[in-house]
Amino acid sequence: MRTPFGDYGKSLKYTPMVQLGIHAAKACVEKAGIDPAKLDHSVWGNVLPVDHDGFYASRAVALGIGMKEESCALNVSRACGSGTQAIITAAEQIMSGHGKLALAGGGENFSRGPYMDTAARWGAIRGPKVMEDSLDWAYRDPFSRELMGETAENLSDDFQYTREAMDEYALLSQQRAGRAIESGFLARQIAPIEVKEGKGARVMEMDEFPRPTVTAEKLAKLKPVFREGGRVTPGNSSGVTDGAAMVIVGDRAALEAEGVAPRVRLKDWAIVGVPPRIMGCGPVPAIAALLERNGLALGDIDYFEINEAFAAVNLHTEHKLGISRDNTNLYGGGISIGHPPGATGTRMTLVAMQHLEEVGGRYAVVSMCMGAGQGMAVLLESIGH
Repeated sequence: MRTPFGDYGKSLKYTPMVQLGIHAAKACVEKAGIDPAKLDHSVWGNVLPVDHDGFYASRAVALGIGMKEESCALNVSRACGSGTQAIITAAEQIMSGHGKLALAGGGENFSRGPYMDTAARWGAIRGPKVMEDSLDWAYRDPFSRELMGETAENLSDDFQYTREAMDEYALLSQQRAGRAIESGFLARQIAPIEVKEGKGARVMEMDEFPRPTVTAEKLAKLKPVFREGGRVTPGNSSGVTDGAAMVIVGDRAALEAEGVAPRVRLKDWAIVGVPPRIMGCGPVPAIAALLERNGLALGDIDYFEINEAFAAVNLHTEHKLGISRDNTNLYGGGISIGHPPGATGTRMTLVAMQHLEEVGGRYAVVSMCMGAGQGMAVLLESIGH
């Protein structure tokens, strides 16, 4: 389960990040029907720790939902793959015999990202001082200091992906998210949350970022934001959003002993390095490596979730691997739903799980690029195959 994702600076800006994690985790264990005291490990994926307890989020979420003090907790960060890495790390703990049942997922609250004064601690003597934005740190390549959107421009330059093709993909993402909202598909993974509004409160039930009524004309009017004369705009980039998503990862026998029916099997994963300046190419070699490791062909995969960090990423994956839009990101993605890196991989896993169940498919692949130049792909297999 997950929280609804809030638009940057809007409904979730007053909700501490750990509270988002606790909310999603409580909904997760309640849906599974498992006693949180039976969980022995908590793994939290996160890129930008915020609030006083952000560096201890995994432990705070674990104890916040009733896991025992004797349980273990770990924060992990693998850029935009942090939510997926949390699932993998939880599985590794179980596979190596260090636990049997784990809570895994992650989240962000970018709206609460602090401004930093790196000079004050050791004596800023005189004159004006510049505050640095922690969110800007998160979005810049550590080598070139380019914003991630500029690396998407690099990818577009290298492979000549056009602005028109990017906007076309963005429009499709928004339309698909709209249909997934109308059908109730997304609602089945969302736990509504109470948020502040004025002097009172209201219940937030759905994602705040989707723009399902946007038109091609409106997208075409948006100006490039990362480069003069560029192709990457706010409309064909992922949204900056806040939210958390969680799953239960367990040894199958241990899950069934607690009366929990497993939904999918974490079959395998592949993680690769790519040139940081075109980090958006990451899903291509990661997916290729994953399929080769498991002796599978593209046609064996029933469904793909490929993170829409930028439309150029998805165009590149289509171009290089021949993946069809007919079985990829059918319910929206980062462009329409938003992309809080600590939660995104877990959110995509929820979508893939639901899709396999609804269509009776066997395999799904969840994949993403990652800042500083990596790619990740995870293979899920439906139970019963």
